[in-house]
Amino acid sequence: MHTRDGVRLDADVYRPDAVGEFPVLLMRQPYGREIASTVVYAHPIWYASQGYIVVIQDVRGRGTSEGEFKLFAREIEDGEDSVNWAVNLPGSNGKLGMYGFSYQGMTQLYAAAAKPAALKTICPAMIGYDLYTDWAYEGGAFCLQTNLAWAIQLATETARIKGNTQAYQELFTAARNLPLYDHNPARPEVLKNFAPDSFYHDWLEHSHSDEYWEKLSPKTYLQDVDLPMFHIGGWFDAYLRGTLNLYRDMVARNSQRQELLIGPWTHLPWGRQAGEVDFGVKAASPVDQMQIRWFDRFLKDINTGIFEEPTVCLFQMGANSWQTFSEFPNPTHKSYHFSSTGLASIREDSGQLTTNPDDYILDAVDALVHDPWRPVPSLGGHAGLPGGSFERSHIDCRNDVLTYTTAPLDSALDIAGEAIVEVWSEAESTSYDLCAVLSQVYPDGKVYNLTQGYFHCDRESNSQPSNPKHIKLQATCAKITKGNALRLSLSAACFPAYVMNTGSNLPMSSATLQDAKIITVKIYSGGEKASKLKLPIVSVSS
Repeated sequence: MHTRDGVRLDADVYRPDAVGEFPVLLMRQPYGREIASTVVYAHPIWYASQGYIVVIQDVRGRGTSEGEFKLFAREIEDGEDSVNWAVNLPGSNGKLGMYGFSYQGMTQLYAAAAKPAALKTICPAMIGYDLYTDWAYEGGAFCLQTNLAWAIQLATETARIKGNTQAYQELFTAARNLPLYDHNPARPEVLKNFAPDSFYHDWLEHSHSDEYWEKLSPKTYLQDVDLPMFHIGGWFDAYLRGTLNLYRDMVARNSQRQELLIGPWTHLPWGRQAGEVDFGVKAASPVDQMQIRWFDRFLKDINTGIFEEPTVCLFQMGANSWQTFSEFPNPTHKSYHFSSTGLASIREDSGQLTTNPDDYILDAVDALVHDPWRPVPSLGGHAGLPGGSFERSHIDCRNDVLTYTTAPLDSALDIAGEAIVEVWSEAESTSYDLCAVLSQVYPDGKVYNLTQGYFHCDRESNSQPSNPKHIKLQATCAKITKGNALRLSLSAACFPAYVMNTGSNLPMSSATLQDAKIITVKIYSGGEKASKLKLPIVSVSS
């Protein structure tokens, strides 16, 4: 097809082995259309066998499509043109839906923003709604590992398309061993030298939410879009914030049906294993079958029964089963206060999480020292690569990690939603970071992470030590078994998942390893400065 400005876009078209008219499913992606997102979805041949014309298209400047690839810049116009072209293919019944995850999820949102008449529904998976808060940054901190890995991947493909052998080889090598220890860790030489036009440089420069992000984000363009949407996410996906924020906005102001599915998955693959934990056979992805039921309802007008079912389906880790809800859980938070003798970074059993006022130690202070020579490493979670749940007792026993642990639970806890850590802290440095990891501690001493969050305390927020810092943890859904304990771990770094805070006045894009300073953070508990974990508890059972 040709876009409105004359650029040729190439696509593969898969057709049912039958006679008649069929709805069209469109996926627009930048990774080579032959892949067709089969890392998480069934092959388009399968979707075609279900009675759909399936179109897999290379976006502008990717694969064999013409034009210049510029991240998300032309996806609204090109998306609208592609929908209008695909729905007019021979054999189409005039109705079109879109599917795909990550970039392929984003192209759905941009196409929907144009409101083409033929687009009847979309199934966006693992997307960024507000690109600043949901994708590039978390809690004001740059998501280094995922952003850098993706930038190098896209730059490598650009070099391949342009036939630049040296650039391709240098970038390919960097993709297999990320350059995390260059003079300026946030801006490695390989990207400066071989991908000077990468979006990555702009993302570094715009370290605060501004007009750049507003212009780029789907959120800006979807305010009056009214479409049925099937939202898909993963508890360990880096972009779950975007999936949930889009879902919540659509539910709040949309007359069409919105459904949400979240599995125990990383960004990819979507299977029973996430990190070191096997969540069982039920964790295998049901997405392909669910999408066909969804498309059958909205593109074929078949009563598939979805309107008689709950709209939210969440995988509960620990129970290792799917749970349904009428809406995303928003339970009352129960507070667990920090209690410590000041040795929470020396002895794992010193820091406590407690709901019993008799256990509080008033006006206690724990000192948290960040040494840039040996920053606390990231391990799994949603922001690290690889993601998922890992045994982390070897990290919790470091002296630069504070641990606060409950007593073994006398009842099982079901938690669902977003936990919040309210931390009273201060430091003499210009800025500092706080990473909070919520884990489950087993009777044998093993510790597995459930969820985490990150907060960048900049000069403005650090100038008000009288206010607590609020770290919102990634949403989760889990059963904490009776006899196990909960642990909250605090550190001042989580590298390389997030860029390491140098504690200097220098902007992240120019700060070097030599500029990094030792940072001491004071964490308070008890009295007026009562740091606490606010846990979203759905139910308590024996």
